[in-house]
Amino acid sequence: MNKTIYLAGGCFWGTAHLFSLVPGVDAAVAGYANSNVPYPTYREVCTGATGAAETVEVVYDPDQVGLADLISLYFKSIDPLSLNRQGNDIGTQYRTGIYWTDPEDRAVVDSMLQTLQRRYTKPLAVEAGPLKNFYPAEDYHQDYLVKNPQGYCHVNPALFKEAREMKPRHSGGKAALRARLTPLQWEVTQHGATEPPFANEYDHEFRPGIYVDITDGTPLFVSSRKYNSGCGWPAFTKPISPELITEHRDTSFGRIRTEVRSASSGAHLGHVFPDGPASEGGMRYCINSAALRFIPLDQMESAGYAKYIPLIEK
Repeated sequence: MNKTIYLAGGCFWGTAHLFSLVPGVDAAVAGYANSNVPYPTYREVCTGATGAAETVEVVYDPDQVGLADLISLYFKSIDPLSLNRQGNDIGTQYRTGIYWTDPEDRAVVDSMLQTLQRRYTKPLAVEAGPLKNFYPAEDYHQDYLVKNPQGYCHVNPALFKEAREMKPRHSGGKAALRARLTPLQWEVTQHGATEPPFANEYDHEFRPGIYVDITDGTPLFVSSRKYNSGCGWPAFTKPISPELITEHRDTSFGRIRTEVRSASSGAHLGHVFPDGPASEGGMRYCINSAALRFIPLDQMESAGYAKYIPLIEK
Protein backbone atom coordinates (compact mmCIF):
# COMPACT_ATOMS: atom_id res chain seq x y z
CA MET A 1 0.00 0.00 0.00
CA ASN A 2 1.36 3.39 -0.99
CA LYS A 3 2.02 6.16 1.52
CA THR A 4 2.08 9.94 1.15
CA ILE A 5 4.21 12.72 2.61
CA TYR A 6 4.03 16.44 1.82
CA LEU A 7 7.27 18.40 1.37
CA ALA A 8 7.54 22.18 1.09
CA GLY A 9 10.95 23.07 -0.26
CA GLY A 10 10.65 26.46 -1.91
CA CYS A 11 9.56 26.65 -5.55
CA PHE A 12 7.65 23.45 -6.22
CA TRP A 13 8.92 23.09 -9.79
CA GLY A 14 12.32 21.81 -8.68
CA THR A 15 11.09 19.88 -5.64
CA ALA A 16 8.44 18.04 -7.67
CA HIS A 17 10.95 17.15 -10.38
CA LEU A 18 13.48 15.93 -7.83
CA PHE A 19 11.11 13.50 -6.15
CA SER A 20 9.56 12.33 -9.40
CA LEU A 21 12.96 10.81 -10.23
CA VAL A 22 13.21 8.66 -7.10
CA PRO A 23 12.66 4.92 -7.68
CA GLY A 24 9.61 3.93 -5.68
CA VAL A 25 7.91 7.33 -5.95
CA ASP A 26 4.70 6.93 -7.92
CA ALA A 27 3.66 10.60 -8.03
CA ALA A 28 5.05 14.03 -7.17
CA VAL A 29 2.26 16.59 -7.40
CA ALA A 30 2.90 20.32 -7.13
CA GLY A 31 0.34 22.13 -5.03
CA TYR A 32 -0.55 24.38 -2.14
CA ALA A 33 -0.59 23.17 1.46
CA ASN A 34 -2.20 24.55 4.59
CA SER A 35 -4.11 27.32 2.85
CA ASN A 36 -6.46 29.59 4.76
CA VAL A 37 -8.76 29.75 1.75
CA PRO A 38 -10.14 26.84 -0.29
CA TYR A 39 -8.82 26.10 -3.77
CA PRO A 40 -6.29 28.95 -3.93
CA THR A 41 -4.87 29.98 -7.29
CA TYR A 42 -1.21 30.58 -8.01
CA ARG A 43 -1.86 34.31 -8.22
CA GLU A 44 -3.55 34.29 -4.82
CA VAL A 45 -0.79 32.25 -3.22
CA CYS A 46 1.84 34.67 -4.55
CA THR A 47 0.23 37.53 -2.62
CA GLY A 48 0.97 35.76 0.66
CA ALA A 49 -2.63 36.30 1.75
CA THR A 50 -3.65 32.64 1.62
CA GLY A 51 -1.02 31.38 4.07
CA ALA A 52 -0.36 28.47 1.72
CA ALA A 53 3.06 26.96 1.11
CA GLU A 54 4.20 25.66 -2.27
CA THR A 55 4.34 21.96 -1.49
CA VAL A 56 4.82 18.64 -3.25
CA GLU A 57 2.60 15.67 -2.54
CA VAL A 58 4.92 12.67 -2.70
CA VAL A 59 3.19 9.31 -3.14
CA TYR A 60 5.60 6.43 -2.61
CA ASP A 61 5.85 2.69 -2.18
CA PRO A 62 7.37 2.06 1.28
CA ASP A 63 8.57 -1.35 0.13
CA GLN A 64 10.93 0.40 -2.30
CA VAL A 65 11.81 3.70 -0.63
CA GLY A 66 11.55 4.71 2.99
CA LEU A 67 10.30 7.91 4.53
CA ALA A 68 13.78 8.43 6.01
CA ASP A 69 15.29 8.17 2.51
CA LEU A 70 12.90 10.79 1.16
CA ILE A 71 13.49 13.19 4.04
CA SER A 72 17.26 12.81 3.72
CA LEU A 73 17.04 13.79 0.05
CA TYR A 74 14.70 16.66 0.93
CA PHE A 75 17.20 18.03 3.46
CA LYS A 76 19.86 18.12 0.75
CA SER A 77 17.56 20.18 -1.49
CA ILE A 78 16.90 23.03 0.97
CA ASP A 79 18.63 25.55 3.18
CA PRO A 80 17.07 24.45 6.49
CA LEU A 81 17.99 27.69 8.28
CA SER A 82 16.41 30.04 5.75
CA LEU A 83 13.02 31.42 6.76
CA ASN A 84 10.55 32.09 3.94
CA ARG A 85 13.24 31.91 1.29
CA GLN A 86 14.82 29.23 -0.89
CA GLY A 87 17.11 30.23 -3.74
CA ASN A 88 15.88 33.42 -5.37
CA ASP A 89 12.31 32.95 -4.14
CA ILE A 90 11.16 35.02 -1.17
CA GLY A 91 7.82 34.91 0.62
CA THR A 92 5.87 32.82 3.11
CA GLN A 93 4.74 30.58 0.26
CA TYR A 94 8.37 29.49 -0.12
CA ARG A 95 8.80 28.38 3.48
CA THR A 96 10.05 24.87 4.18
CA GLY A 97 8.00 22.20 5.87
CA ILE A 98 7.20 18.51 6.24
CA TYR A 99 3.53 17.61 6.65
CA TRP A 100 2.02 14.20 7.25
CA THR A 101 -1.41 12.61 7.09
CA ASP A 102 -0.44 9.43 8.97
CA PRO A 103 0.12 10.30 12.68
CA GLU A 104 2.61 7.45 12.96
CA ASP A 105 4.96 9.30 10.58
CA ARG A 106 5.51 11.98 13.21
CA ALA A 107 8.12 9.97 15.14
CA VAL A 108 10.22 9.54 11.99
CA VAL A 109 9.93 13.19 10.97
CA ASP A 110 10.74 14.43 14.47
CA SER A 111 13.77 12.16 14.79
CA MET A 112 15.13 13.24 11.39
CA LEU A 113 14.71 16.91 12.25
CA GLN A 114 16.42 16.43 15.61
CA THR A 115 19.32 14.70 13.88
CA LEU A 116 19.62 17.59 11.42
CA GLN A 117 19.37 20.20 14.18
CA ARG A 118 22.48 18.80 15.86
CA ARG A 119 24.50 20.03 12.88
CA TYR A 120 23.60 23.66 13.57
CA THR A 121 23.68 26.15 16.42
CA LYS A 122 20.85 28.20 14.92
CA PRO A 123 17.32 26.80 15.03
CA LEU A 124 15.92 25.12 11.93
CA ALA A 125 13.30 27.00 9.92
CA VAL A 126 11.59 23.80 8.76
CA GLU A 127 7.96 23.46 9.81
CA ALA A 128 6.62 20.04 10.79
CA GLY A 129 3.09 18.99 11.54
CA PRO A 130 -0.05 17.28 10.32
CA LEU A 131 -1.32 18.42 6.94
CA LYS A 132 -4.31 20.76 7.16
CA ASN A 133 -5.18 20.69 3.48
CA PHE A 134 -3.62 20.31 0.05
CA TYR A 135 -4.81 21.63 -3.32
CA PRO A 136 -3.04 20.54 -6.52
CA ALA A 137 -1.62 23.45 -8.47
CA GLU A 138 -2.71 24.40 -11.98
CA ASP A 139 -1.85 21.99 -14.79
CA TYR A 140 0.95 24.14 -16.19
CA HIS A 141 2.85 23.71 -12.91
CA GLN A 142 2.80 19.91 -13.11
CA ASP A 143 5.96 18.34 -14.58
CA TYR A 144 7.12 21.90 -15.23
CA LEU A 145 10.79 21.06 -15.74
CA VAL A 146 9.91 18.22 -18.11
CA LYS A 147 7.89 20.63 -20.22
CA ASN A 148 10.46 23.41 -19.79
CA PRO A 149 13.93 21.81 -19.45
CA GLN A 150 15.62 25.21 -19.25
CA GLY A 151 13.12 26.54 -16.72
CA TYR A 152 14.08 28.10 -13.40
CA CYS A 153 15.06 25.67 -10.65
CA HIS A 154 16.65 26.35 -7.27
CA VAL A 155 17.55 22.70 -6.67
CA ASN A 156 21.15 21.67 -7.35
CA PRO A 157 21.08 19.62 -10.59
CA ALA A 158 23.51 17.13 -9.02
CA LEU A 159 20.66 16.03 -6.78
CA PHE A 160 18.64 14.93 -9.81
CA LYS A 161 21.34 12.39 -10.64
CA GLU A 162 21.44 11.25 -7.02
CA ALA A 163 17.66 10.83 -6.98
CA ARG A 164 17.69 8.72 -10.14
CA GLU A 165 20.40 6.48 -8.72
CA MET A 166 18.78 5.81 -5.36
CA LYS A 167 18.56 2.05 -5.02
CA PRO A 168 15.10 0.57 -4.44
CA ARG A 169 14.86 -1.21 -1.10
CA HIS A 170 12.92 -4.17 -2.52
CA SER A 171 11.57 -5.09 0.90
CA GLY A 172 8.30 -6.44 -0.47
CA GLY A 173 9.03 -9.79 1.16
CA LYS A 174 9.01 -8.13 4.57
CA ALA A 175 5.32 -7.32 4.80
CA ALA A 176 4.95 -9.43 7.94
CA LEU A 177 7.94 -7.69 9.54
CA ARG A 178 6.59 -4.23 8.77
CA ALA A 179 3.23 -5.23 10.25
CA ARG A 180 4.99 -6.34 13.45
CA LEU A 181 7.22 -3.30 13.88
CA THR A 182 6.19 0.23 14.77
CA PRO A 183 6.75 2.83 12.02
CA LEU A 184 9.80 4.15 13.87
CA GLN A 185 11.26 0.66 14.31
CA TRP A 186 10.71 0.01 10.60
CA GLU A 187 12.33 3.26 9.48
CA VAL A 188 15.30 2.81 11.83
CA THR A 189 16.05 -0.81 10.99
CA GLN A 190 15.16 -0.80 7.29
CA HIS A 191 15.88 2.78 6.19
CA GLY A 192 18.61 3.96 8.54
CA ALA A 193 16.62 6.56 10.47
CA THR A 194 17.73 7.76 13.90
CA GLU A 195 15.35 7.96 16.83
CA PRO A 196 15.28 11.02 19.12
CA PRO A 197 17.99 11.11 21.80
CA PHE A 198 17.11 10.66 25.48
CA ALA A 199 13.41 10.08 24.75
CA ASN A 200 13.81 6.46 23.69
CA GLU A 201 13.07 3.15 25.36
CA TYR A 202 16.47 1.89 26.51
CA ASP A 203 18.68 4.94 27.07
CA HIS A 204 18.08 4.68 30.83
CA GLU A 205 17.61 0.91 30.96
CA PHE A 206 20.29 -0.61 33.21
CA ARG A 207 18.68 -3.78 34.50
CA PRO A 208 20.69 -6.96 33.85
CA GLY A 209 19.66 -8.65 30.63
CA ILE A 210 20.30 -9.10 26.93
CA TYR A 211 19.57 -6.92 23.89
CA VAL A 212 18.53 -8.71 20.70
CA ASP A 213 17.85 -7.65 17.11
CA ILE A 214 14.23 -6.46 17.04
CA THR A 215 13.74 -7.97 13.59
CA ASP A 216 14.97 -11.54 14.07
CA GLY A 217 15.91 -12.02 17.72
CA THR A 218 19.66 -12.43 17.20
CA PRO A 219 21.51 -11.63 20.46
CA LEU A 220 23.71 -8.57 19.97
CA PHE A 221 24.60 -6.84 23.27
CA VAL A 222 24.47 -7.56 27.00
CA SER A 223 23.86 -5.26 29.94
CA SER A 224 27.30 -5.89 31.44
CA ARG A 225 28.78 -3.99 28.48
CA LYS A 226 26.28 -1.12 28.57
CA TYR A 227 27.20 2.22 30.13
CA ASN A 228 25.83 5.72 30.49
CA SER A 229 27.68 7.71 27.84
CA GLY A 230 25.41 10.74 28.06
CA CYS A 231 24.82 10.66 24.29
CA GLY A 232 21.09 10.02 24.59
CA TRP A 233 21.06 6.51 23.12
CA PRO A 234 22.00 3.09 24.53
CA ALA A 235 25.79 2.80 24.51
CA PHE A 236 27.80 -0.42 24.65
CA THR A 237 31.55 -1.01 24.76
CA LYS A 238 31.34 -4.00 22.41
CA PRO A 239 28.87 -6.51 20.96
CA ILE A 240 28.57 -10.04 22.30
CA SER A 241 30.79 -11.16 19.41
CA PRO A 242 32.33 -9.14 16.56
CA GLU A 243 30.84 -11.34 13.84
CA LEU A 244 27.32 -10.46 14.95
CA ILE A 245 27.60 -7.01 13.40
CA THR A 246 28.91 -5.44 10.20
CA GLU A 247 30.39 -1.97 9.74
CA HIS A 248 29.79 0.38 6.82
CA ARG A 249 30.96 3.87 5.80
CA ASP A 250 28.15 6.41 6.28
CA THR A 251 28.35 9.91 4.75
CA SER A 252 24.77 11.04 5.49
CA PHE A 253 24.06 14.46 7.02
CA GLY A 254 27.40 15.80 5.78
CA ARG A 255 29.47 13.68 8.19
CA ILE A 256 31.67 10.62 7.88
CA ARG A 257 30.65 7.94 10.37
CA THR A 258 30.77 4.16 10.75
CA GLU A 259 27.36 2.58 10.54
CA VAL A 260 26.64 -0.63 12.45
CA ARG A 261 24.21 -3.26 11.13
CA SER A 262 23.08 -6.64 12.35
CA ALA A 263 24.99 -9.28 10.40
CA SER A 264 22.08 -11.72 10.49
CA SER A 265 19.27 -9.45 9.28
CA GLY A 266 21.07 -6.45 7.78
CA ALA A 267 19.04 -4.19 10.05
CA HIS A 268 20.48 -0.76 10.76
CA LEU A 269 21.42 -0.52 14.43
CA GLY A 270 23.31 2.75 14.86
CA HIS A 271 26.95 3.86 14.71
CA VAL A 272 30.25 3.14 16.42
CA PHE A 273 32.63 5.87 17.63
CA PRO A 274 36.20 5.73 19.01
CA ASP A 275 35.37 7.66 22.19
CA GLY A 276 34.31 4.89 24.58
CA PRO A 277 35.95 3.87 27.87
CA ALA A 278 39.65 3.27 27.26
CA SER A 279 39.70 0.42 29.78
CA GLU A 280 37.10 -1.44 27.68
CA GLY A 281 38.73 -0.95 24.29
CA GLY A 282 37.84 2.67 23.61
CA MET A 283 34.78 2.12 21.43
CA ARG A 284 31.22 3.35 21.86
CA TYR A 285 28.49 1.46 20.06
CA CYS A 286 25.69 4.01 19.91
CA ILE A 287 22.57 1.97 19.16
CA ASN A 288 18.95 2.92 18.52
CA SER A 289 16.53 1.53 21.07
CA ALA A 290 14.11 1.01 18.19
CA ALA A 291 16.49 -1.57 16.71
CA LEU A 292 16.59 -3.64 19.88
CA ARG A 293 14.43 -5.78 22.15
CA PHE A 294 15.51 -6.04 25.78
CA ILE A 295 15.01 -9.30 27.66
CA PRO A 296 15.55 -9.06 31.45
CA LEU A 297 17.85 -11.60 33.10
CA ASP A 298 15.00 -13.43 34.84
CA GLN A 299 13.29 -14.03 31.47
CA MET A 300 16.32 -15.01 29.42
CA GLU A 301 16.09 -18.77 30.04
CA SER A 302 12.41 -18.99 29.10
CA ALA A 303 13.08 -16.81 26.02
CA GLY A 304 15.82 -19.17 24.81
CA TYR A 305 18.89 -17.11 25.72
CA ALA A 306 20.12 -19.13 28.73
CA LYS A 307 23.60 -19.66 27.30
CA TYR A 308 24.27 -15.92 27.45
CA ILE A 309 23.51 -15.61 31.16
CA PRO A 310 27.18 -16.08 32.18
CA LEU A 311 28.07 -12.95 30.19
CA ILE A 312 25.69 -10.95 32.36
CA GLU A 313 26.48 -12.47 35.71
CA LYS A 314 30.22 -11.74 35.49
